[in-house]
Amino acid sequence: LKRCFPDFSTKNGVLTVANQTTFKDGRGKTRNVTDLREAANGINNVLDARSVGMKIFEDYAISWYWILIGLFIAMIVSLLFLVLLRFTAGVLFWIFIFGVIGIIGYGIWHCYWEYDHLKGIPGSDLTVYDIGFQTDFRVYLQLGQTWLAFMIILCVVEVIIILMLIFLRNRIRIAIALLKEGSRAIGYIMSTLFYPIITFILIAICISYWAVTAVFLATSGEPVYKVMANQTLCKYANLTCDPETFNTTNVTKLCPGAQCTFAFYGGESLYHKYIFIFQLANAFVFLWLVNFAIALGQCTLAGAFASYYWASRKPADIPLWPLFSSFGRAIRYHTGSLAFGALILAIVQLIRVILEYLDHKLKGTQNSFTRFLLCCLKCCFWCLEKFLKFINRNAYIMIAIYGKNFCTSAKEAFFLLMRNVVRVAVLDKVTDFLLFLGKILVAGGVGKLIDFFQT
Repeated sequence: LKRCFPDFSTKNGVLTVANQTTFKDGRGKTRNVTDLREAANGINNVLDARSVGMKIFEDYAISWYWILIGLFIAMIVSLLFLVLLRFTAGVLFWIFIFGVIGIIGYGIWHCYWEYDHLKGIPGSDLTVYDIGFQTDFRVYLQLGQTWLAFMIILCVVEVIIILMLIFLRNRIRIAIALLKEGSRAIGYIMSTLFYPIITFILIAICISYWAVTAVFLATSGEPVYKVMANQTLCKYANLTCDPETFNTTNVTKLCPGAQCTFAFYGGESLYHKYIFIFQLANAFVFLWLVNFAIALGQCTLAGAFASYYWASRKPADIPLWPLFSSFGRAIRYHTGSLAFGALILAIVQLIRVILEYLDHKLKGTQNSFTRFLLCCLKCCFWCLEKFLKFINRNAYIMIAIYGKNFCTSAKEAFFLLMRNVVRVAVLDKVTDFLLFLGKILVAGGVGKLIDFFQT
């Protein structure tokens, strides 16, 4: 960066740098030492994040083939799970549930063994607060407090799982029946397993569009060059310069070693003044397109499974290509409804982005009421986004089944859910919980298997 970090000190209770409380930045704007400290902390965070990222990429470079093997095994196990779920859903899920309980129990024992083993070892009685943030996470594994925290968390999770099994056993049986029917539907429409690849490609295209547009917007101003001097007493330091004529000026003679380097893209044009608005518009379009791609996938899958559910004779009455037929109907008849639902969600998400930006800007403010109000707004819009996602998903299902517009479908879906709110809440969460347990067992088992062969 060709910059040194400032040495902060306190004089008469005031934060100073070289006995100065204010200074001028590279653009000639007056700043206080608090701004400088925040900038220095930001640079430190960037450097720490870079160090962590380098360690992660090093681990990937060393064990990438094991990761691919693990992903392949997990894919095979997941496919076998879906096939077996059709015939032995109840037995499989109870095995999965008790398997997860056993794995968590083993984790509790292992955490206790590590905690007991570290007793008496010098330095193991330190706390996370004592050592602070470390880029090498293995340092935390040398602390007894870390393993104690892991053990407590696993114990709480174990107790919650056991209590849910005791009090929700009847609902679990109903959820197993629903999953068995869903597995049977997947068996008739196997192409639905590969549709997420299409959604992934569409989202990747949206991300690429947003990134390229954002880069073009950020670099659309006039390049500004400034003098970078090695000498602190150079009066031309941080002044603007022209790289084409820099070597012919007196700056190189008065400040030996000085260079005319690129600083940033700027300018005083009307376009440059509203560059932030353009970036917000680009972000809004990105959110809209991503939500539309997700909505298209949800509507397509809902239409495909609806053709299975409403078929009188299975598989004779199921269309030949139910997934592609549903995709065609969604594109031809429901594009406007999907776009409208995605628009509503994108507006709320953009407001959340703006609130996060304001929270970042007001991080150092002393106005507690403003911070409290901003925190309340962030919480409210987070809840609103979750609610809209839930309503939109069910509205897309109604659109795929009945072909009505978004508003009508959302209203009918909402009142249908309200009439069965208890049943929906319990069955939906229990089903999600059972699928989550299956994911944990597959991921944990494959991870432990790869770790066993790797070591």
